[in-house]
Amino acid sequence: MVTASISLLPEVKTFLSQGPLKFHIGGEWVANSSNKTFQTLDPGSGQVLAEVCAGDKSDVDSAVETAKTAFRKSGWATMPVNERCAILQRLADLVENKKPILAQLESLDCGKILANAEGDIDVFINTMRYFVQIAVNASYRNSLAVAEHEAYTSLQPYGPCGFIFPWNFPFLLVGWGISPALAAGNTVVIKPAEDTPLSTLYLCQLAKEAGVPDGVINVVTGFGETAGAAMSENPDIKRMSFTGSPEVGKLVARSCGENLVPVKLELGGKGAAVVFDDVNPEETADKLVQAVTFHTGQVCCTATRWIVHESIFDKVVQRSADQMAEIQIGNPQQDGTQMGPVVNAKQRDRVLGYLKHGKEQGANLVVEGGAANVEGFDGGFYVKPALLRGQPDNVACREEIFGPVTYCMPFKDEDEAIELVNRSNYGLANSVWTGNKDRANRVAESMVAGNSWINAHNVFPLGVPYGGVNLSGLGGGVNSPETYYDYLRPQSVVRPL
Repeated sequence: MVTASISLLPEVKTFLSQGPLKFHIGGEWVANSSNKTFQTLDPGSGQVLAEVCAGDKSDVDSAVETAKTAFRKSGWATMPVNERCAILQRLADLVENKKPILAQLESLDCGKILANAEGDIDVFINTMRYFVQIAVNASYRNSLAVAEHEAYTSLQPYGPCGFIFPWNFPFLLVGWGISPALAAGNTVVIKPAEDTPLSTLYLCQLAKEAGVPDGVINVVTGFGETAGAAMSENPDIKRMSFTGSPEVGKLVARSCGENLVPVKLELGGKGAAVVFDDVNPEETADKLVQAVTFHTGQVCCTATRWIVHESIFDKVVQRSADQMAEIQIGNPQQDGTQMGPVVNAKQRDRVLGYLKHGKEQGANLVVEGGAANVEGFDGGFYVKPALLRGQPDNVACREEIFGPVTYCMPFKDEDEAIELVNRSNYGLANSVWTGNKDRANRVAESMVAGNSWINAHNVFPLGVPYGGVNLSGLGGGVNSPETYYDYLRPQSVVRPL
């Protein structure tokens, strides 16, 4: 169990001490047939939080079959939309009531600072309520003006929808993913990341209490190569959503293609921030440092390439270096911590490896980064923020690191800045920083990505589509009315007159 120096809420302690945490299938806690388990660790201490059942193909197939039956027989898909949404509203209310428990589970499981984990729970609540409102106000039958025919389109839920989520924002992304699917009347099967399954499993208790029919929400824990692969290969999944790396996203897309299952891929990124010379360099540097150190840089859309006008380049670099030196690294459960650990030893080694290779390829480490030691938590997976400068062909500039590492380059004019941004094979999110509104809009539209932000980074208002292009994803975004309609299939109904 987690170290005694951290005070656990009684409900959290009870939840973690249940023995191997089971799957949630058909409204029941179900053990796996193989008896295989794995451990989920506290990244802040390296100690075991809980033992969790490891699912395989048979477990996933059982969950999908259960979701399929629930779609046909539970009444979830056919009940009046206001009744379905009333249940989801109750679920959002219960999540709000249990926010301290969920936030502590989330903080412990993925090394997230507690205040940030609390913010993620709020995002889940607001997302579910947002899609409830869209569902209640949507039009599900649209008449068509067709000569000599009575015709209309009817919108219907698809059926069982599969979701594979990553470890950086487990609960937030569950909210982004399943809220529109459930509001539209679909059933869901969730495979959380093996590093961070706890909050998703706890959600199942609340769904039961809220009155979600058995089999509508199903969770199978396990590893990507077994449970995840089985999910994407199952032909009874009618819509698939994967959030994670481009490498695994391609495998998921290939499996879905075999079954002609529509797939939504939210993948990685190598976000750029273009900083022009008409901004305050110190204020802009402070905001960019906050962005790249948020959740220890484990944010796919964050700004990890800073393309700064040559006239203020040195000021931005120096201010950023000074700010990074002041970042308080510590256990995320402790007061005063500004940056916690990365999620596991593998991720820590990945960050350190990129720093090594970047330096070998000629980058100058302005802020060296490296492993960090936190007193009393020697087993935790801590790294320091790092700031590099160099040429755009450096591996640390080209590839996603997923840690608190920034790569800086100067530019002379607008065309050069845009060219540097668009060298990347990714296309998730970039930002432009300038006081000139015309230039801001012009550059924002010229950067190839699903999202462009102006004088800010990591901005996710509900109602604005968020998705990626190129190596950053396909199949539509999240957070918008368009997302809701992604989970409804159009069906034409025609009667000759």
